[in-house]
Amino acid sequence: MPESSEPLPTSFFDYQLPESAIGQIPVEPRDAARLLVDRGRGPDGRCQIDHRTVADLPDLLSPGDVLVVNDTRVLPARLRLRKATGGSVEVLLLEPTGHHREWQALVRPAKRLREGTELFVSVGSPPAARIVGELTDGRRLVEVLIDDLLDEWGEVPLPPYITEPLTDPQRYQTVFAREPGSVAAPTAGLHLTDRVLEQLVARGITVERVELRVGLGTFRPVSVDHIDDHIMHRETYRIAPDVWDRVKGARRVVAVGTTVVRTLESAARSGQLEGETELFIRRGFDWKVVDVLLTNFHVPRSSLLVLVDAFVGPDWKELYARALADGYRFLSFGDAMLLTRRAARSEPSPTEAKHNRS
Repeated sequence: MPESSEPLPTSFFDYQLPESAIGQIPVEPRDAARLLVDRGRGPDGRCQIDHRTVADLPDLLSPGDVLVVNDTRVLPARLRLRKATGGSVEVLLLEPTGHHREWQALVRPAKRLREGTELFVSVGSPPAARIVGELTDGRRLVEVLIDDLLDEWGEVPLPPYITEPLTDPQRYQTVFAREPGSVAAPTAGLHLTDRVLEQLVARGITVERVELRVGLGTFRPVSVDHIDDHIMHRETYRIAPDVWDRVKGARRVVAVGTTVVRTLESAARSGQLEGETELFIRRGFDWKVVDVLLTNFHVPRSSLLVLVDAFVGPDWKELYARALADGYRFLSFGDAMLLTRRAARSEPSPTEAKHNRS
């Protein structure tokens, strides 16, 4: 089956998002976030909706379900440095290149930072980083010169639409975060608490962990006119073999966030439990694993919204409109939705079937 059954203009994934609807401060406790529960279409043709909170999640799932979270941890990857002249420079480290201490990075202001420019924590201190090359899309290659630079001087990077200061940096980490590796949080997981996870297990719902290192490209708007022309970013994922076995044996698979969806569906397609994925999930996608999705409300014209459309079809437009009308909070520190996949799960591909027998 082709990944896209029909070409769609990017404008289809646009909607009016008032600034007042963007969550700026995370709700406390985490599981007090509102949860819009999608019940499918009713006899009147409208989407049936329940209004709950994330604290109700154990009651909304069933014994035998497997809930999967992304346990990646956000790096303190934003550095506020200075040039030798004293001018301010912001460096956002994206991912290591594998060459010693070299990183791909976004820097501002980029035009005045040429190869060889040294950057400092403060004027007169030893150099902390050096620009060593240029890449496409305004990125630079940056060599980190101090071992503990991130631990001592790095900040957790918040999305640009969050303008309020975050008093507790841990609030942009999930309660189950482990190995640092992402430049953005898997935001659907921010709503879960230890209490909710314990209640899920007590109800007979298995909680499993996978890892996908979230890159900046996840949140970038789609800039092309037609969705099929979008080039998806690459991210690294990993699934333990025993976790994959339990996922395959699940009554239903409940993905916490779009990063978990990409991880599980990438493994099912490739037969590889770790590696890199450029999987772009859009309408007509051949679903193999995920049945239910817990997710936030996403940025207009984003690949995340395209994924939601592939999961529930154009009903997302009504769900988003009604959420806005009812005062739900959107984006990373906003509220959440619980969606059930509309399309039937396909038969395993030959690659997946071979992997399943191994």
